[in-house]
Amino acid sequence: MEVKVIDSKGKATSKKVTLSETIFGIEPNDHAIYLDVKQHLANRRQGTHKSKERNEVAGSTRKLKKQKGTGGARAGSVKSGTRVGGGRIFGPRPRNYHFKLNIKLKRLARKSAFAYKAKLDSIVVLEDVALATPKTAEFKSMLSNLNLLNEKVLMIVGAGNDNVYLSSRNLQRVKVVSADSVNTYDVLNAKKVVLTESSIEVIEKILN
Repeated sequence: MEVKVIDSKGKATSKKVTLSETIFGIEPNDHAIYLDVKQHLANRRQGTHKSKERNEVAGSTRKLKKQKGTGGARAGSVKSGTRVGGGRIFGPRPRNYHFKLNIKLKRLARKSAFAYKAKLDSIVVLEDVALATPKTAEFKSMLSNLNLLNEKVLMIVGAGNDNVYLSSRNLQRVKVVSADSVNTYDVLNAKKVVLTESSIEVIEKILN
């Protein structure tokens, strides 16, 4: 699968890159994608939710009224979950939502995500970007040249490029990640995936 390489001014260069068919040309596996995205979102949860139960609510332990003869239901504590101001019945408790997936399945999920983007023609290959200093204006100008200014964009760079990351950090619809840390959720969540030349080799090395 051959794709033209575009420069930062949005013009096609004379270079072409071949995207691996074993990654960008496979038949996507929806269930692998579902499991990987589910794990990613679960692992992001803090799990610190907590409500006070009956034994944790402050209040008197006095019996509210006599057991019999009132014509109403028995009431033994103001802290009962059935009363206003009482404890929560079966409320949430802190827990860990993390679960494990096999590496092969996670690789298949990422391959499937890239394959979907390739089918939708949503992959752009860009020359390696080098910014001398972190400048959001320069980064926005580059996105404008690529007609991606108002799109949800995931840019994947080959190695840690601090200036590119810092230039994009203030833009809500843009995310810059290194090729060795890209995940299925980010790929699917973006409208356009921008691959720099150096990132393709790293992605193919990891996923193959």
